[in-house]
Amino acid sequence: MSMQKAAGVSVDAMIEDLRTLVEVESPSRDADALTSSAKAVAAVIESRLGGHAELVESEAGPHVHWSAGGEPHVLILGHHDTVFPLGTLERRPFTVRDGHVTGPGVFDMLGGLVQAVHGLATLDDLSGVEILVSADEEVGSRTSRALIEERALACGTVLVLEGAADGGGLKTGRKGCGTFEVSIAGRASHAGLEPAAGVNALVEASHQVLAIAGLGRPDVGTTVTPTVASAGTLDNVVPAEATVTVDVRVESADETERIESAFAALTPRLDGARITVRGGIGRPPMPESASAELFALAGRLLPGLEGRAVGGGSDGNFTAALGVPTLDGLGAVGGGAHADHEYLVIASMAERAHLVAALVDARRPSPPA
Repeated sequence: MSMQKAAGVSVDAMIEDLRTLVEVESPSRDADALTSSAKAVAAVIESRLGGHAELVESEAGPHVHWSAGGEPHVLILGHHDTVFPLGTLERRPFTVRDGHVTGPGVFDMLGGLVQAVHGLATLDDLSGVEILVSADEEVGSRTSRALIEERALACGTVLVLEGAADGGGLKTGRKGCGTFEVSIAGRASHAGLEPAAGVNALVEASHQVLAIAGLGRPDVGTTVTPTVASAGTLDNVVPAEATVTVDVRVESADETERIESAFAALTPRLDGARITVRGGIGRPPMPESASAELFALAGRLLPGLEGRAVGGGSDGNFTAALGVPTLDGLGAVGGGAHADHEYLVIASMAERAHLVAALVDARRPSPPA
């Protein structure tokens, strides 16, 4: 099947490289699978750009780092882990049909990586360009954050290849996000013979869920959403333990402080119950000010682009919090991230590849006078 070919990039070649990456499944926390995925990513980069893509080992799996050499000035940032378990590909294989590509990870975010590499390949001079592809973005970037921050500070400009916002817009701001786990310790007893002798962790958890849900302030962009709960062992035993997992999104540092303080101050309602809180807001907010300069540049290069602040987090949150100019959502146009209907729009691939290349070229330092 012949696809369009824009000046300088072959959509056919991009689709074949995307197929290569998608067909090496890469679920987060599977170090063996992520090793295979990292090798595939490195091979695609090397085949299109030359040089050597280093595998940076970590507990999560290898991160991939490539540098063209020279004084660094632009970091292309992405990740190769996906949320889909091994075996997803068999059920939902890589498919090209009706102007879309489907398959696990095509939109989030393997398509963006391929577009960036092919866009960079159109440039005559790549000096100062680096690519960093992490292995654990979907699970919090615990092992990659320090490396991301180091290279962002060294380069001074970050282009994040996460999928585009709805309608193909760029992501100019992101909420800070985090996860809290609230553990309740009670005391077991026989539910029929002596229920009063126990301390019901499930009842305590119910009190806490209502209190936690009340911490949200949608008027200032703060959402606090209990998402997973567990308690109890048998139907005739007063539950001795319960856990509640909570998703939190905030738009400001003040709200980060308020929410973290509120979780630390949670107190039991039942005598004898104990509460332990773990977690926090691991990704700081990405203010729209961090992307303003780059978004204006992108708008000049590709008139009509829209920008949008979104609720989801990315590794761009870390780089923006350092004060490094950061523009996100430069990857694939499509939708269905983390879902079975995930898709990429083929007609936008060449344009997005060229946009990345143009941004990199425009950020090239001026030669000394």
